[in-house]
Formats: sequence, C-alpha cells, structure tokens
Amino acid sequence: MDPTIKTISIVIPAKNEAPNLERLLPVLTEQFPSAQVIVVNDGSTDDTTDVCLKYGVEVINNPYSMGNGAAIKAGARRASGEILVFMDGDGQHNPSDISKLLKKLDEGYSMAIGARSYKSQASVSRLLGNSAFNGLASLMSGFKILDLTSGFRAVNAQKFKNFLYLLPNGFSYPTTITMAFLRSGYSVAYIPIEAAQRLGTSNINIIRDGIRFFIIILKIGALFSPMRLFLPISFFHFFIGIAYYSYTYLSFGRFTNMSALLLIASLLTFLIGIVSEQISSLHYRNSEERRRIDDQSTRKSDRKEQ
Repeated sequence: MDPTIKTISIVIPAKNEAPNLERLLPVLTEQFPSAQVIVVNDGSTDDTTDVCLKYGVEVINNPYSMGNGAAIKAGARRASGEILVFMDGDGQHNPSDISKLLKKLDEGYSMAIGARSYKSQASVSRLLGNSAFNGLASLMSGFKILDLTSGFRAVNAQKFKNFLYLLPNGFSYPTTITMAFLRSGYSVAYIPIEAAQRLGTSNINIIRDGIRFFIIILKIGALFSPMRLFLPISFFHFFIGIAYYSYTYLSFGRFTNMSALLLIASLLTFLIGIVSEQISSLHYRNSEERRRIDDQSTRKSDRKEQ
C-alpha cells in the first residue's frame, strides 16, 4: 500500500438544501468515488434525506436544528478518513477545488482553506465584515488570516478531532478551528477560490452572527495568546492615566482620583493578562502532548504501511 495515499471523508452540513445537494452530490461522487461522503441533515424540513439516499451518500439526521458547528462535529465523529474535507451544502463550493486543498496537505500543511475573493462575497457589508474579522483575528493570532469564516477546508483528521471540544455549535466553527490550529503551531495554507452564488436564502444573520464571531475571536485569542488581548488594553489605560495626571498636575497641581483609577485599571488588566498567560500555557502544554501522541501514532502507521 502506498503510504502517501490517504483516505478522505467529505463532510457537508445541510439545512433545507435539497435543491443544491441535487446538483452537488452527483458531481462530488463522480469526482471522488472512493471518498466517504457524509451529509449532516441539521433538522431540515425538505427532502434532504431522500436526495442523499438517492446518490448513495451517508446521512446523519439531527432531530432538530442544532447549528452548523454541531453538524460539523457530528460529521467529524462519523468520518473514518485520514483527511477531512468540509464544504457547504449550498452549492457555493466547486468540488474540483478539493484537489487543490489536498495538494497543500500533501506538501505538509495540517489544514488548507479555500479563501474567497472579494468578488465571491455575498454583499458589500459581508465583505467589510469579513475583512474586519480577518484583521482582528490576524492581530490576535499573530498570523496573516485571509479568510477566517470560510467553510471550505481540508484538514488532518486526527488533529482536527483533538479540538472538537473547543468548537461552538453555531456558525463560528471555522473561526475557532483556524485560530486554534495557528496558536497550537499547526501549519495552515490558503488557496484562492471563487465561490458561486448560493440558491435560496442564507441562514446567517449578519448582526447576530457577526457579534458571535467577534466574541469567539476574543475568546480564542484570550485562550491561546492572552497578552495580545490584555497588554494593549493595559497600555491604553496606562498612557491615558499618565496623560490625564500630567494635565491635572500642570493645571491644578494635584493628583486626581480619575488618574488613580486609570492607573489601577492598567495594573489590574496587566495582572489578569499574566494569570491568563499561565493558564494558557497549561492548555498549550496539553495541546503539545496531544500533538506528540499524534506524531507517534502517524509514524507507527507509516511503518506498518511500509
């Protein structure tokens, strides 16, 4: 057996996407006949299940809508492949682009992400929002992130499953897994893609889910790199406190309560960052232990195949 050949599982979360699946599944099964294709039916009220059975793909039926992230986790648990490919069920992703993602994994990357061009964004507001999230996530993680919310990606299955406990049940799973991989030292590549316009209405609410994305970025950033969050806040309060103290001293010759409050806030924020950094190091140590076990398991598997 050629050790370079990896088994593939393609996971597609879907909610009321029967018309799109009718177009996607025959193309997908034709191009990747040996891949395990799993559609997670997230409480659909249309004939999504019938379409999946028609084309002979595996289907997981959630009794009610549990969220995109929950569907991803259910599909990942069912998947048996060494490589997981995630794509949306709304027809935006081109199955032929999967080969580009897999090629990046063959080059040694742990995860490859399809980065949408500005032409592929659903609207100007979505483009501006995603650009802002990409910038904030890049700042928090210390790496250049080209498309934080893309649901089209290929990833090493073993490494991905180590982070299932971190993934939320909502639409922000791509945000969480991208930042978790980057902060844990796993290599991530981006492949430019053109996403087609979806048929039907999107289930994403820009305001509601935008706020959730923002919170998730801060939570994951605080988990893996706390000082990137707390240190700028601490410096901001410190410089404002010093500036205000200078103004009141030169103008009135006294040290005010507001100056004291700002400087104390700066100190407390810095100390919280220090404590968070220590807690983060414990989590990172556990991640490193899992990574070491994964590497040992991979080496043993390669030796058996040889």
